[in-house]
Amino acid sequence: MATSRAPLRFAEAVSATVSESAGSGFFFDYDGTLAPIMRDPGAVFPVAGAVARLQVLARLVSKVAIVSARPAAYLRDRFSGAPQLRLFGLYGMQTVEDGRVRTDAEAELWAPVMRRVAEEAARDLPREILIEDKALIVALHYRSAPALRGAVERWSSRKAAELGLREQYGRMVVELRPPVERDKGTVVAREIETLTRAWYFGDDLSDGRAFDALRGREERDPAFMGVRVAVANTETGDELARVADFTVASPEDTPALLDHVISAFPGRPPAVGAGSRHR
Repeated sequence: MATSRAPLRFAEAVSATVSESAGSGFFFDYDGTLAPIMRDPGAVFPVAGAVARLQVLARLVSKVAIVSARPAAYLRDRFSGAPQLRLFGLYGMQTVEDGRVRTDAEAELWAPVMRRVAEEAARDLPREILIEDKALIVALHYRSAPALRGAVERWSSRKAAELGLREQYGRMVVELRPPVERDKGTVVAREIETLTRAWYFGDDLSDGRAFDALRGREERDPAFMGVRVAVANTETGDELARVADFTVASPEDTPALLDHVISAFPGRPPAVGAGSRHR
């Protein structure tokens, strides 16, 4: 996740986005970016003000999207008040179109294998490990028992080698998923093809691929501007923050940063103070 271009100033990024609003897009991870990280994934909701800001933003620019490891049906439920958002679940293996979840045909072929993985994880791993079965992804959460990280990673690596699966490491979690070419980077790369400006907000290792997609487009097209925003955390956030253009301290600060962007559009009220670092 190296970066090569000159540092970007926040005011410059906002001004360039406002001036090319019809060609601009905003892309967001969910957990750790728009919502807190919690021990119970099912108890997580967007932070206060997040959905409202995304609704406003969607009226001002060409695209606003959520790109997440969560199932698309979950995202549809959490963002039901903002139907104009584009929703990409399971790293792009699922999308929501006209309110319906669409699953990638290549990935869907792996559903029986992933069911087997979930069953074997429940049988083999200590009960302190939370096994989250997302149908096409099996997430092994060790947040409640950090000392078991090694055991989880060893089991996951063996299973990936045995079944030809891919591993994704994250914030006190290891995910196993089908070996299809879908990740946050491929989603963002496809979605920005028609854009001249694109922002991506993320907090975890998988978000680095989206950062790379923005940088790759910049290298091919000098007229394109990518803006990388990292949400700080002590678990996996350092690597992402080092290559980000800007950082915010927590998911609760993401709406405040968006206020600064939104307020720059004509006719919008000025933003009040925010807890972000526009470095």
